[in-house]
Amino acid sequence: MTTLIREADFIQSIADAFQFISYYHPVDYIQSLHAAYQREKSSAAKEAMAQILVNSRLCAEGRRPICQDTGIAVVFLKVGMSVRWEGNLSVEELVNAGVRRAYQDVGNPLRASILADPAGARRNTRDNTPAVVHVELVPGNHVEVQVAAKGGGSENKSRFTMLNPSDSIVNWVLKTVETLGAGWCPPGILGIGIGGTAEKAMLLAKSALLQPIDIHDLQTRGPQNSLQALRLELYDKVNALGIGAQGLGGMTTVLDVKILDYPTHAASLPVALIPNCAATRHAHFTLTGEGPAELIPPRLSDYPQLSWAANPQARQVNLDTLKKEDLCEWRPGETVLLTGKLLTGRDAAHQRIAELLAQGQSLPKEVDFRNRFIYYVGPVDPVRDEVIGPAGPTTATRMDKFTEMMLEKVGIIGMIGKAERGPAAIEAIKRHKAVYLMAVGGAAYLIAKAIRSAKVVAFADLGMEAIYEFEVESMPVTVAVDTQGQAVHETGPLEWRIPFQTSVSGIEALTGQP
Repeated sequence: MTTLIREADFIQSIADAFQFISYYHPVDYIQSLHAAYQREKSSAAKEAMAQILVNSRLCAEGRRPICQDTGIAVVFLKVGMSVRWEGNLSVEELVNAGVRRAYQDVGNPLRASILADPAGARRNTRDNTPAVVHVELVPGNHVEVQVAAKGGGSENKSRFTMLNPSDSIVNWVLKTVETLGAGWCPPGILGIGIGGTAEKAMLLAKSALLQPIDIHDLQTRGPQNSLQALRLELYDKVNALGIGAQGLGGMTTVLDVKILDYPTHAASLPVALIPNCAATRHAHFTLTGEGPAELIPPRLSDYPQLSWAANPQARQVNLDTLKKEDLCEWRPGETVLLTGKLLTGRDAAHQRIAELLAQGQSLPKEVDFRNRFIYYVGPVDPVRDEVIGPAGPTTATRMDKFTEMMLEKVGIIGMIGKAERGPAAIEAIKRHKAVYLMAVGGAAYLIAKAIRSAKVVAFADLGMEAIYEFEVESMPVTVAVDTQGQAVHETGPLEWRIPFQTSVSGIEALTGQP
């Protein structure tokens, strides 16, 4: 029997789904993260998890984005071969119409992050299109849809390798995860694809991330095949690395390891790894020709009854009166509550500053970074009575190459972002007696509530990458690199790392047999 899929139903379903996942975590993620929070013994990691969980509930209640990076739109379609489509638009054009509607929703506008001409002008398309669409034709008369919003921080940590057939998959995954840093915002999920060809392995890894979290059920019932055994081994060994929530050191780095495989050439062993972050966002629905999809939201009772308040022992800092010499008192891992004015800036703003300085030009008069802090952020636009939309940190490592310039020539004394800094940036921070502070990735709405005013002061044409001036009150951050160059992302994981014996071959990893 042929089914007619109407354009309006399909477009509305796509739009509804991307709105839905912007503010609702999957219930399995909420429950798994809460269980990890209850087990966690690292106080820094536990604090980060608490902020993520509280942020998740606030977003569900307020229907505002979990993360300021509302992602690149990814859509997997399984289209029944007995399906007939209304109208003349291609499937990708229909998807893009739905994405455009979702990201430009006036009640909950989502951040447009997609840039055209990626190797050239890198112009923002302003509506987050085009989406990345994967279509598979299958028997049947319905359309199965999986949507995901993939943030840049975690997507940038995607990795691929062509192993020899005798190489150890376990060893490669462990060595790779150790190099990822914290820019993918753990605790999250690892998707792994094994086999096929290079592009097939990457697609398998991305598809694996859309599966339900069930590692603890698997632990209880035990593995029934080699892939399940591999999942369990990697889950235990990745967590034993001690990376922990936000890379601060702790017991839980991944909530699950998902693996899909495909037959491959006898000479090949393609392996792909793609992490999903603390802002895990995906939804699944089926269209049968009977109208738009109905998406069932989680109940508020599905969220843990947690509250978050700043530690009364935290260091209170007035940014408007802070002196550079005061920074010497701050210690790695210390919680700091910031009050006062700071400036924002991320990739494009830093690049433009570098170009102006190289041309011998001055910065705009409204932008005086001297003795101030810069916050690496690209916020969501505000709605209703909001000062600003969700405004969590972006990955600081991308700004490493600009750090010496910003300290030496522009005059900042501190930076705020997420994840670790590289060796050159840490050396620059130490040399200039500056500091780097870390905010929790995955707590964007919670952080936004500490922002009392916001205005664009320069480079408005860059959209979400413009320079803002924020006035904040008790904004919670952690000292990640102090004036001596001591870095919590180096010391924290070492404290929680559990030694283990690595595998010796890919055959052992796949079969469990030495």
